[in-house]
Amino acid sequence: MCIRDRIMPIELSTIEPRIAKKPKWIRVKLPTGKKYTELRSLVDKYSLNTICSSGSCPNMGECWGEGTATFMILGNICTRSCGFCGVKTGRPESIDWEEPEKVANSIKLMKIKHAVLTSVDRDDLKDMGTLIWTETVKSIRRLNPATTLETLIPDFQGIEKHLDKIISVKPEVVSHNIETVRRLTREVRIQAKYDRSLEVLKYLKDNGINRTKSGIMLGLGEKEEEVYESLTDLKNNNVDIVTLGQYLQPSKKHLPVKGFIEPSKFKEFEVFAKNLGFRHVESGPLVRSSYKAQKHIT
Repeated sequence: MCIRDRIMPIELSTIEPRIAKKPKWIRVKLPTGKKYTELRSLVDKYSLNTICSSGSCPNMGECWGEGTATFMILGNICTRSCGFCGVKTGRPESIDWEEPEKVANSIKLMKIKHAVLTSVDRDDLKDMGTLIWTETVKSIRRLNPATTLETLIPDFQGIEKHLDKIISVKPEVVSHNIETVRRLTREVRIQAKYDRSLEVLKYLKDNGINRTKSGIMLGLGEKEEEVYESLTDLKNNNVDIVTLGQYLQPSKKHLPVKGFIEPSKFKEFEVFAKNLGFRHVESGPLVRSSYKAQKHIT
């Protein structure tokens, strides 16, 4: 009997938004340590743009201490309006053609061992930003030949020629997050499609990407059984790595937290995912897409 058979499906959204006070397991200690202090100083001195600091990631100290950081490219204004995301929506600014070199230099200054690249959606561009994506990877490889890479990409509307550009520069890991369960996709990711994201992940794996990865946020009103179904969907599309973390509301304008998931429940999901055969599983309230990213290349 598998884990899924032993657990009755229950509603995870048991806490009403108006009384959803953050539990003790959500609270984060301030980052410390010599490596973190050195990197914090460099980021401030040279105005380096990491999503770790701008997004106030709870794992920043731990990741920086291990030589990992996440960089966002293609500006900070997105063409999509996902209900969970704190990035601004609107008309993006013009392309910064110097961005690939800037990011590569930031990685060199920070002596990053493993870099994660992500971006806003750029549906306004004919190539959806893939030229900047590939040029950034090439620049990083040139200036930092020992640095390994994960690219956390948009869906590029599922257009294969755009995905082929990412595949051509051979990142060690390519990730694309489904973010939530099938039923909630329209509400959470209004311009995205659940099955299209699965197709993107499968296409990446089928066409030569060594490690594929996806992530799910919990606490948006999903049912336990739906989480098991999404994990199974990801494994059926040959995804190697999965992350599960607690959704936290960026502002009152965003989707409310429907419930705080206990650490023990995250552990149950982790065990289930490992039994499905995922190569790596990161599951916990404070887990984010790039948490422990450096070990996912193995």
